Amino acid sequence: MTSTRRAPARGGGTDTADRTPVPAPATEPGRGQHSFVGTGTLFRLALRRDRLMVPIWLGVLFLFTIASSVSVKNLFGSAASRDQLAGSAGATPATVAMYGPSWDVGTLGGLSTWKMNTMGAVLLALLSIFVVTRHTRGDEEPGRLELIRAGVAGRYAGLTAGVLVALLTNLVSVPLVALGLMAGSIGTGPSFGYALALALVGFVFTGVAALTAQLTESSRAANGIAAAVLAVAFLLRALGDTTSQISWLDWLSPLGWLVRFRAFAPEPHWWVLAPPVVAMLALLAIGYLLAGRRDLGAGLLPARLGRPAASRALSGPFGLAWRLHRGTLLGWSIGFAVLGGALGSVSNGLDDFAASQGVRDMLRALGGQQALVDSYLSFTMALAALVVAVYLIQALLRMRSEETAYRAEPVLATPVGRLRWAASHLTVAVLGAAWLLALMGLFAGLGRGGDDVGHQIARLLGAALAQLPAALVLAGITVALIGLLPRWSVAAWGVLGLFVAIGQFGDLLKLNQRVRDISPFTHTPALPGGTLTATPLIVLSVVAIGLTALGLLGLRRRDIG
Repeated sequence: MTSTRRAPARGGGTDTADRTPVPAPATEPGRGQHSFVGTGTLFRLALRRDRLMVPIWLGVLFLFTIASSVSVKNLFGSAASRDQLAGSAGATPATVAMYGPSWDVGTLGGLSTWKMNTMGAVLLALLSIFVVTRHTRGDEEPGRLELIRAGVAGRYAGLTAGVLVALLTNLVSVPLVALGLMAGSIGTGPSFGYALALALVGFVFTGVAALTAQLTESSRAANGIAAAVLAVAFLLRALGDTTSQISWLDWLSPLGWLVRFRAFAPEPHWWVLAPPVVAMLALLAIGYLLAGRRDLGAGLLPARLGRPAASRALSGPFGLAWRLHRGTLLGWSIGFAVLGGALGSVSNGLDDFAASQGVRDMLRALGGQQALVDSYLSFTMALAALVVAVYLIQALLRMRSEETAYRAEPVLATPVGRLRWAASHLTVAVLGAAWLLALMGLFAGLGRGGDDVGHQIARLLGAALAQLPAALVLAGITVALIGLLPRWSVAAWGVLGLFVAIGQFGDLLKLNQRVRDISPFTHTPALPGGTLTATPLIVLSVVAIGLTALGLLGLRRRDIG
C-alpha cells in the first residue's frame, strides 16, 4: 500500500519535481491487513461484557428444549398418540401460520420441535442482532469505538469482534439444543442436525445486524431495522405456508429454510443448510463493504439536521423522553399493525376449515365454530402481551443505558429530579405499550372483517387491552432491577423467559397450579370468548405499581452512574 503524499523537500526548499510516493505508516488503521488489528483483544473484551446476557439467553433456550422434548415424550410416547395429534395439529391455518407445517409431527423429534421452529429461531435471531449491534454501533454511538480506534485498532476490528461473538454464541447453542432434545430420548444425529439448522438462522441474522449497523447513527435504529427484517421473515413464512398460491414465499425466509430442513424425516434435506450460509456470507460481505466506505460515527442513511433551537416540547424531561423513544415506538407500531392484520386475516381461514360436515360436528361438540375462532384469537392476544413485554423491557432499559453512557447526568444536573426523570421514561413506555396493544386489536379486527367490522374491532380491541396489566408486571420488575440492582437489570430478560416457559409448557409439564401462577400471563382473561373478571387485572396492576415504586425508591437513594 502506498500513499501519494509528497515527500518534504530537503533544505526547506520547494522541489516540485520530487514526487516520490511515501509509504503509508505500517500501523495506520483501515489499510490492508491492518484493518483487523486488535480484533483478538476486542473479541475477548466483548466476551467479558456478554458474560451475563448471553448465558441467560442460551439458558432459556436450553430449558425450552428440555421442557419440550421431555413433556412430549411423557404425553405422546406412542406412535399412535402422535399420529392422532398429527391429524389435527396442522389442520388449521392458525397453527400452521404460527408454527409451520406439521410434516414430522408423527416423530418424537418433529413433535418436540414443532413449536421451537418459531420460538427458538426468533430467540437466536434476536440474540444475534443484539450482540452484533452492541459491539459495533452500540460502541460507536457514544464514542467508545473512536477512543479505541485512536490506538492501534483496525477499521474492521470492532465489527469482526461482534460478528465472531455472535457466531460463537450460535455455535454454542448447537450442543445445548441437541442435549436438550436427547433428554427426551430423541436420536443424537437428528438432534444435532436440527440444532445446527436452528443455529444457522442465527448466522443469517448475524449478517443482517452487521449490515444494519452500517445504516444508521443509532444503535436502537439498527436493532429496529434488523428486528423488522425478522418480522418480515416470519410473515413470509406464515403466508407461504398457509396460502398454496404463494407457497414460494417461504423460500425467501430463513425461518422457512429451518422448517424445510426436516431434520427428523428419514432423509433430511441437508442441501437446505446451504442457503443460510450463502445468505450470511453475502450479508457480511455487504456489511464489511459499507463499513469501509463510511466515516466513523456516521450512518449511510443520512440523519436529519436538527433545528437551530430546541422546540418547547424538548424543554422538559417528558419531551426529551418522547424524543428518545419515538423512533423505536414507530418501528414497533408498524410491526404490530402488520402482525395484527395478518393474524386477523388468518382467522378467516378457520371458517374454511369448518366447511365439511365432519369438522362441523366435531366443532359443535367442542363448543362451536365461534369457540374455535375465539380460542385462536385469544391465543393471538396472549402472544401479543408477551411481545409487548419485550417492548416494555427494551424501553425501560433505556434508562440504564442513558445512565451508563453518562447522558443522564447532564439532565439530572438541572432542576429535574431523579423521580421526574424516571417517570418520563416510564410514562412513555407504558403509554407506548397500551398503544401497541390497541393497534394489535384494531388491525386484527380489520383483518377479521366480515359483515360486522365495527363489532369485531370493539371486541378485539378490548381483548388486546385486557392483556396490558400482565405486561406491566414485567415493567415493574425491570424498574425494580434498575433501582435496586442496576448491574443485574438485564436479568429482566431472563424473568420474561421464565414466564414464557411456564406459559408455553406449563400444561405439557403438568406443573402445579401454584407454579403456573408465578407468571402474570396466567391470570389474564382469555378474550374474546372468555369471561372478563376484574379482580385478576386489579391485582396485577397493584403488583406492577408496587414493584415500580420499589424501583423508584431505590433509584432515588443509590448513586447514579
